[in-house]
Amino acid sequence: MRRVVITGMGVDSPIGVGLPANVASLRAMQGGIRPMPEWGKIPDLHTRIGGPVRGIDLFAHYPRRKRRTMGLVGLLAMHAADEAIAQAGLTEAILGNKRCGVAYGSTTGSSHALEDFCGPLFTQHTMRGLDSSSYLKFMTHTCAANLASTYGIRGRVIPAISACTSGSQSIGYAYEAIRGGAQDVMIAGGAEELHYATAVTFDLLMATSVRYNEQPELSPRPFDTRRDGLVIGEGAGTIVLEELEHALARGARPLAELVGFGTNCDGLHITAPSEEGMRGAMELALESAKLRAADVDYVNMHGTATEVGDIAESNATFALFGRPIPASTQKSYTGHTLGACGAIELIFSVAMMREGFLAANRNLDELDPRCGKLGYVRETTEARPRVVMTNNFAFGGVNTSIVLRAIDG
Repeated sequence: MRRVVITGMGVDSPIGVGLPANVASLRAMQGGIRPMPEWGKIPDLHTRIGGPVRGIDLFAHYPRRKRRTMGLVGLLAMHAADEAIAQAGLTEAILGNKRCGVAYGSTTGSSHALEDFCGPLFTQHTMRGLDSSSYLKFMTHTCAANLASTYGIRGRVIPAISACTSGSQSIGYAYEAIRGGAQDVMIAGGAEELHYATAVTFDLLMATSVRYNEQPELSPRPFDTRRDGLVIGEGAGTIVLEELEHALARGARPLAELVGFGTNCDGLHITAPSEEGMRGAMELALESAKLRAADVDYVNMHGTATEVGDIAESNATFALFGRPIPASTQKSYTGHTLGACGAIELIFSVAMMREGFLAANRNLDELDPRCGKLGYVRETTEARPRVVMTNNFAFGGVNTSIVLRAIDG
């Protein structure tokens, strides 16, 4: 099998615009959760905090001719892709080659565009004022389609739409396409835009944080006894994956090697997690990487700050590793970015490997004793992890696990 490396990364999240700003926030343990007063128009919505991307107006950043078929989710994907492509040094010739493709996901398309389109249509039963390009903004594969169109992609387009594993499955499928010889280069990742409809969805499931509406910096609290649910966030993470020899031949600098990917399905409850399924995905990733659990230095956990999720995931992880392996989740900084989280958290993992630190679990003051006995990172820690596993899980019993290995230089 061919070796697959990462040659470019781009990220926008509630803790920063661009990779350097995000890394600085992680090191400083600076979170990005804020009050959402605009959600006041839904008076019976309980949660009032979220994780928006601040510091850039993407609608002003891009000219209309370039963004006319994109809602915010597509623009977030493109902005992160611009950063990744620039770092990788991909030329138009490489992007337009049939050996270059896109694998990209989100939970849905643009919810704002869907609201603008369906609001008048469903409530007023009129087509007057509707934008003919709205569907292109809210179709489920809007990110993958718009990235392909923007960059002139001629290879495979793989839209992974699997809720909270959309980003991680996209990266995994891109990895498999290169490893198996179908493609040489893939632009991969996930994006999500913040909208009150998503907050309402999880509110109805009684899964959102409500206790800290007046103190947003104290939530979410993954694995903590005082956690009270997840916080919705937005953002995008994009990476450039490339076959190793292809990257070296054009003088690109590999940032890390993606060595293993595992994905499976619980085949059980559509929302409740399965420890067996979670552990199974991790085992598949290690098998794919030809590594043992003892070889892994750090686990980047999904860590949603829901009681059932935290307990199941942490115990599944401990069952596999059997030791207090260093572990943390960046959702304590960004909130749950849903379709983007797998990509954002993988990028954070590579950044930690390259810059020599482990990001802490924010707001972990008192560990829930029902959680697995892992080495939860409590403060920013200087370390040089060589092998990192990053895990994500989604409704429908979808589980993913990705293994990364450091590359010197």
